[in-house]
Amino acid sequence: MTHIFRIALPASALAASLVLTGCGGDGSKKGAPGAGGAPGSALAAVDSLTVKGRAPKTGYTRDEFGKGWTDTDHNGCGTREDILKRDLKDVKLKDRCDVASGTLAHDPYTGQSITFTRGASKVDIDHVVALSDAWQKGAQQWDKQKRTEFANDPLNLIAVDASANRRKSDGDAATWLPPYKAYRCPYVAGQVAVKKKYGVWLTDAEKTAMKTVLAECPDQKLPAG
Repeated sequence: MTHIFRIALPASALAASLVLTGCGGDGSKKGAPGAGGAPGSALAAVDSLTVKGRAPKTGYTRDEFGKGWTDTDHNGCGTREDILKRDLKDVKLKDRCDVASGTLAHDPYTGQSITFTRGASKVDIDHVVALSDAWQKGAQQWDKQKRTEFANDPLNLIAVDASANRRKSDGDAATWLPPYKAYRCPYVAGQVAVKKKYGVWLTDAEKTAMKTVLAECPDQKLPAG
């Protein structure tokens, strides 16, 4: 994003059988990619999203989504610091807002533990739905306020391994999934929740990819936020 993040993964990997913890792990029968999913599930919500072709990236810049890490909740601290405090363990502050150090105990993209040190960090704050992806799927039609809210919404933000994040680039579910397979269900559910909240559309390939993942965890709920 212009935030320090993104990737690409072979599309064939999406059709592979995924072993996912926290997704259908209660022994419930896994659904097929075309299954509708339980009421209130992320799988069911996929079918509520608009499917259209990707619009041109023309005109996209990070600035179209407002100044980086705008304090949209008006707590006096930038959004990046808020997400670091939320996602890191053993946080130590430099001042009231800025995080000096902490630990990303279980990186959702790699499953590894990563130490955060201000100024030499291996941790990025990623947009689960990339800004550029949103721009090509409806956001270029929004006003600046809505785009700023989207870019700073905690529902769409997560602390992750920096190198994995940069490999993601502005990929959607059809082109990139977290290498850590156990997080793929929550990750795709998060994308569905964000796109549903803001009216960001899907491509055909993206919808197929989402349903392939979520068919392995048909009871996966949409995250709240």
